[in-house]
Amino acid sequence: MAPQLPTPTSIQEAHALITPYIHRTPLLTNRTLNAIASTPQSPDALLGTPYEGSTPANPKINFFFKCENFQRIGAFKARGAFHALLRLIERVGEEEVRRRGVVTHSSGNHAQALALASSTLKIPAYIVMPKISTPSKIAGTRSHGAEVLFSGSTSVEREAVVVDVQKRTGAILIPPYDDFDIICGQGTTGLEMHAQYLDAVRETPALSVHSSSSSGREGLDAVITPIGGGGLNSGVATFFSDKATRVFGAEPSFEGADDCRRGLDAGKRVESVKTLTIADGLRTPVGVLNWEVISDRSKVAGVFSVTEEQIKGAMRLVLERMKVVVEPSAVVGLAVCLYNEEFRRLVEREAPGGWDLGIVFSGGNTTLEAIGKLFG
Repeated sequence: MAPQLPTPTSIQEAHALITPYIHRTPLLTNRTLNAIASTPQSPDALLGTPYEGSTPANPKINFFFKCENFQRIGAFKARGAFHALLRLIERVGEEEVRRRGVVTHSSGNHAQALALASSTLKIPAYIVMPKISTPSKIAGTRSHGAEVLFSGSTSVEREAVVVDVQKRTGAILIPPYDDFDIICGQGTTGLEMHAQYLDAVRETPALSVHSSSSSGREGLDAVITPIGGGGLNSGVATFFSDKATRVFGAEPSFEGADDCRRGLDAGKRVESVKTLTIADGLRTPVGVLNWEVISDRSKVAGVFSVTEEQIKGAMRLVLERMKVVVEPSAVVGLAVCLYNEEFRRLVEREAPGGWDLGIVFSGGNTTLEAIGKLFG
């Protein structure tokens, strides 16, 4: 039996349900980053790549940044957690869910999101986190009253502890990403981005590369999101699937963290990932249901990867030029636009006039100490 896939309508319904519980995060622009993206890279940046010795691409890109770092708990994950928990209560009943509680596994942002949703709706929560999770994310999860249990770093190790919790408590699993309701919740990011973009270019046409005709714009040319488990990307891609906007994914390449890109090349989902990329929210393999969406080329046009140094370069620009605090996972999409020559050539080739490009800043859960270690 084919899995139930999310639709644009199911994402609209999710948004209506969760609106009382989430923030409508801002959509920001930045002329400095537009200029950097619209300038060819140095030839030295292409050394050791397939493009060494060739003329660097010169795309025209205007960015629109959906700042989910300003979302509740500092990440888009609040959307999916509230939606999944509210739907669970609808199906099972509030009394039963409260009696049993809920359980999940997460390296940090989904952990905090489900802890917040459970606290808000007065449901017991058990959160399994890898021992190597960022201390601030562990503290954030505990601050909402959830019981935190620790595991190894791989998805297999996390899931084993979840099973133990369920045997002990009867808690109901709310997966971190591989779930219909989670995907629908995360897809509301795209719904808001689309509406905010239309409002922005209607009010200020000069924000768009299509400024001479932006009053009649139907939407962004493209959107790029980070991919870890794939809930955000598959949700956003589903929302835009009936629109002209193209959706792309971005991953770190370090230690095989680009499992989605490699899986697409091989025609088969990569089932396990073991990486310590600085983009700690993207260390998981793409979920099964998420893969059904992301591997559909009519929904996701491509996935690109970037190095650790490129992630740090993009993060530095956001911190210094936008004055916005983001975590490394949040900027992989921007890094692709700035440094991935394959993607930059695609934009130049397909849009001589340029693209209005939406970037999802997925979260901002970091600390001064962590930032200091990255750039020290």
